[in-house]
Amino acid sequence: MKTAILTVGTEILFGQIVNTNAAFLSQELQNMGFDVMYHYSVGDNPGRLKELIAFAFHDCDLILTTGGLGPTQDDLTKEVIAEAMGDKIVENKECMEALLENYRKAGRTMTPNNLKQAYMPSRAKVLPNDGGTAPGFALKKDGKMIISMPGPPREMKRMFELQVRPILASMQDSVIFYRILRTFGIGESKMETVLLPLIDGQTDPTIATYAKEGECSLRIASKRKTKEEAQEAVDRMIEDVNKLIGEYIYSYDDEDLVDVVGKLLLEKHITISCAESCTGGLFAAALTDIPGISEVFERGIVTYTNRAKIEELGVKAETLEKYSAVSPETACEMAAGLAEKTGSDICISVTGIAGPGGGTAEKPVGLAYIGIAYKGQVKAVESKYRNVNRKWNRHYALLAMLNQVYQLIK
Repeated sequence: MKTAILTVGTEILFGQIVNTNAAFLSQELQNMGFDVMYHYSVGDNPGRLKELIAFAFHDCDLILTTGGLGPTQDDLTKEVIAEAMGDKIVENKECMEALLENYRKAGRTMTPNNLKQAYMPSRAKVLPNDGGTAPGFALKKDGKMIISMPGPPREMKRMFELQVRPILASMQDSVIFYRILRTFGIGESKMETVLLPLIDGQTDPTIATYAKEGECSLRIASKRKTKEEAQEAVDRMIEDVNKLIGEYIYSYDDEDLVDVVGKLLLEKHITISCAESCTGGLFAAALTDIPGISEVFERGIVTYTNRAKIEELGVKAETLEKYSAVSPETACEMAAGLAEKTGSDICISVTGIAGPGGGTAEKPVGLAYIGIAYKGQVKAVESKYRNVNRKWNRHYALLAMLNQVYQLIK
């Protein structure tokens, strides 16, 4: 069923709040097999809201709205919907009783404007709100339906789960199953080019690529009568995708790279230590966000200056003078020194130019060298991310470090 999501509130248009409601509803609707065609956001303006409802119903049979159900003068969503659906607003006895009881239990005095929340379209199915005072409702006309929910995300999500999902389930004629594959080391344009034989011929399952912070994701989705049929179709497509870009895929379940690496380290009981320069402890911080990682994470050292590299890791002064701090030679000596100091199974180091200054034509901003000491061998890997944004350069260096560990232990 073609569906539109309409979020109401001037605060959304002003950027005062992030529209998380639309993202939540889109994901839930897609999972249930509903085709979300449009996202609309409109301020507290009855004329524009009415126009959007009419416009959305040209293409869609179902509209879900959030916001504008409260007690204030600018909360006009249900009045506009009632007019658009040829209905009128009347007092709802059950809503009035629930509203009065809510204030009685809370021991609060209700201002007169709150009574507005007890008025509903006369033909509406009322959706109780046990997390707030503004009920929602569902209203039908000529094969079209609007479901209206409150704007606060906590109230909206609870109402969706308890009240709206059962309504949608009764309308469901298919399901969508999808998996999100996460990759590192291949850009979105290259990924699409490599996958063109699959993308050009796609009908179902569908393939979509997405660029993220320093990595790319691939969404493979299928819409079938049953979840089992859809999942089987997605799994078959993943087999074909693996043949083309399998070397870049680190997760088939939308997991972050650090979580995948942490899980593997714990499962295989591989200990690890790190020595960081340009990332300033990001690698250690990312790993130590994982519960239980103390079983395998031995230590993290930030050696930001040349003096620290010499004193903490035994990097030779001659190496720093001859090759500079940002060099494969320095990265190797950092990793080797850390291995001698800790005895960890994997010792990883990083040194680079985070920017925005400090780069040269030979060693540009975004360049980093990652040193790895593993099973008696030491090597350095070059990582380049051509961006003058310091935060992004450091983040990409972190991902490159995690990817090196993943490649070792996968």
